[in-house]
Order: sequence, then C-alpha cells, then structure tokens
Amino acid sequence: MAGSTVTSRIDVRFAALKQEGRPALVTFIMAGDPDRDTALAILQALPAAGADVIELGMPFTDPMADGPAIQAAGLRALHAGQDMKRTLALIRDFRRGDDTTPVVLMGYYNPIYVYGPERFLADAKAAGVDGLIVVDLPPEEDAELCLPTLKAGLNFIRLATPTTDDKRLSAVLKNTSGFVYYVSITGVTGAAAPDPGKVRDAVARIKRHTKLPVCVGFGVRTAEQARAIAQAGDGVVVGSALVEAVRQSLNADGKATKATVSSVAALVRALADGVRGAAKAS
Repeated sequence: MAGSTVTSRIDVRFAALKQEGRPALVTFIMAGDPDRDTALAILQALPAAGADVIELGMPFTDPMADGPAIQAAGLRALHAGQDMKRTLALIRDFRRGDDTTPVVLMGYYNPIYVYGPERFLADAKAAGVDGLIVVDLPPEEDAELCLPTLKAGLNFIRLATPTTDDKRLSAVLKNTSGFVYYVSITGVTGAAAPDPGKVRDAVARIKRHTKLPVCVGFGVRTAEQARAIAQAGDGVVVGSALVEAVRQSLNADGKATKATVSSVAALVRALADGVRGAAKAS
C-alpha cells in the first residue's frame, strides 16, 4: 500500500487511541456555518467536548452526496461569504490554540480545482490541515490530487461503501492513508441509521485488506447509536446530527444565538460518552 511516509496528527491520534483501547469520535462541521466567528467557536469547542478528529466541510454549491442537513449548512456558509481562502484561515486560527487535534478537509474537488491544486496543498499544509476526503475523485484519478496530496505530507482518506466489492476495495485502499471512512449505508448522508451487525461484518472485511483504522459514518445521530457502531469499528463519524444542531439553534433570521456553540458541544459530549462506553463494553 502506497501512502505518505510522514507521520501525521491523524496517525499519532489513532496510535494513542489504540493504546487507550478506545474508538475515535470523528465530528463533522461545515466551515463558516452559520458565520465565520461562530464556526471558529464551534471548532474550538469540539476537542474539549470529546472530538478526537475533526472533519471540516468545504462549502460547495452542488454537494451531490450530501443529505439535506449538510447541503443546508453549506448554503448557509456560502451565503455568509465562506470560500476556500476563509476555510484555510479558519484552520490557521484554530491551530493557534490547538496543535494536536487532527483536522481533515472534506468535500468535493471543484473548490480545490478552482483554487489551484498545487497552491491549495501548500496553503492547506501551512494552515495545519492533516488530510483530505474528496468524495468525487475515484482511484482512477489518483494522479489528479491523491498522489500530490501524499507527496505534500497530508493523508488522503478514501470512502468504502456497502457496494464496494473486494476487487474495488483493493483499488480504493491502494493510496489511502490516515484511516478508511466506511459509509455504512447507501444513499445520501443522514438518511437512515446503520445496522451494527452489518457494519461489524463490513469492517471485518475491510480490515482483511488494510492495517489502517476504519471509521464508520452516515446516519449516526445518538449516543446509543454511536456506542453500538463504535463496537464495530475504530471510530464513529457524526456529521448530519451536528450540523442539524447548529440549524436548530439559529434564530428566525438564520443567525447564531447564545445556544449555538453550547448545543453542538453538548451533543458531542453525549456522543463521546457513547463512544467511550463502547470501549468499556468491549
């Protein structure tokens, strides 16, 4: 398996969690949602609330694989003026107070292409980004972004799905590093809850092909679901539930309130308790 030879914050974090004997909680929020300052405050609150790895969404006008909650979050961010330059600045600001929590940028290739891939990778590395998840670039196009990402010393994280057979899995894993993101259900994000039994079988199959940690996402909303899924994988990814917590905290004009940051942090604390409960139960 090819990959970056640089030890990233992601590698360090998963090695530490393995020693602790517990799964990771991977939290997704949208950069700039509902505005830049609130997004930074949420970002800063996540590690203390229990997030082990942070995925930060890159707002895009046509997010085809995202469900309604994440689509709406992206639109709120875009309307507030969020762009790639501001997203990288957000991470730089976060890094002033946290140099250890891994940050993964997640989204689509178009905003990176518009920014300029070479410039993007240099600026992302300088800002403190640790890895990328680019959902619409298949392994056949690794030369486009994946290989340059690895060369730049960042992780390139791939998605595997219930429809990824063994032959396809080997292609998916070829240049993957950091961790594997297992999409536990078919369809768009936030659409349904995953089945822990099926997830356990799928994770076991993926682990026969790679030594990388396998984190499971799509459809996890509650501490109970997080606990059940955490017993099947090396980590649980929660996104739609968190961006929905942002939306529900906004006022009638769609602006942040005093409850916005605290409501997201409270949900992350509950999810973290669920994930940590899985470690005790296993």
